[in-house]
Amino acid sequence: MSNVVITKDSTKAERMAAIRAASERLAALKKREAYYTRQEVDPKPGQDLDENYNHWQDAPQYAEKYYGDKMRDTVAMDNDWN
Repeated sequence: MSNVVITKDSTKAERMAAIRAASERLAALKKREAYYTRQEVDPKPGQDLDENYNHWQDAPQYAEKYYGDKMRDTVAMDNDWN
């Protein structure tokens, strides 16, 4: 907290000093937050950041490969409801 408080009776110099001190504290706080919240990462050479590497391109083949009979049984039950 600042030692200088802006009141109705404050002189212009006192007000400017309080504003300057508050501005310096705010700038220091923003600098500290920016250090911890930095999100930008430079891409590796040849890396395309727009591509989703976790996306499986062939959903039916993925389901068949990893879930097989369970997937078919579930789909059969889902079709019975409709």
